[in-house]
Amino acid sequence: MPSDLTTYPRPSVAVDVAVLTVHGGTLNVVTVESPWGAALPGTFLHPGETLADAARRALSTKAGIDGVEFHQIRMFDAPDRDDRGWVLSMAHCAEAPTDSLPSGTDLLAVEADRPVEPMAFDHADMVSAAVGDLRSRYLTRPDPSHLLGTTFTLLDLRTLYETVFDRSLRKDTFRRHVIGALVGTGATTSAAGGRPAELYERRPDETFAGSIAALLV
Repeated sequence: MPSDLTTYPRPSVAVDVAVLTVHGGTLNVVTVESPWGAALPGTFLHPGETLADAARRALSTKAGIDGVEFHQIRMFDAPDRDDRGWVLSMAHCAEAPTDSLPSGTDLLAVEADRPVEPMAFDHADMVSAAVGDLRSRYLTRPDPSHLLGTTFTLLDLRTLYETVFDRSLRKDTFRRHVIGALVGTGATTSAAGGRPAELYERRPDETFAGSIAALLV
């Protein structure tokens, strides 16, 4: 006879979402207030919900964020991670331009791959995992999360990559590495001052000639 599932102890299941953005030239993560300090938007899974349903609800009700794409990173399952009891949390990550976030959104700066201040539970570890996931996707494609607008200069793109990877990148080497994945629009901008700079767009589904990792050694 199959075992009755009610005979097994059941943990509570939660979701938490790390929304990363670039603000003031620094990588930041969206936080919300909690009795345990700054926390990621999160919630417990309701009956009949999928994890994605719960993550979407957490973003909307806790942070006022709707319509962003997110995906799972991994399960955080340390038995003592929550002092209220046995709680498993599926961490998700998302990225969004700062100007697309609701006014008054709380942001916490991230240095290297860690938040600069303590966070509730193991949420700082979730942020680190989200930063790692972000970097893995930025290795081979030009700004896949569209943190920049539809058009941008090479300086804009290089500055973004220096922020994401937390290190300086040589101008000429970076240009040679990424230019094949971009297409010039023929338009220019003088927004940064100095000589007009050409505006580029991403080539659809185009990848870099090689991994950005080659520039990080």
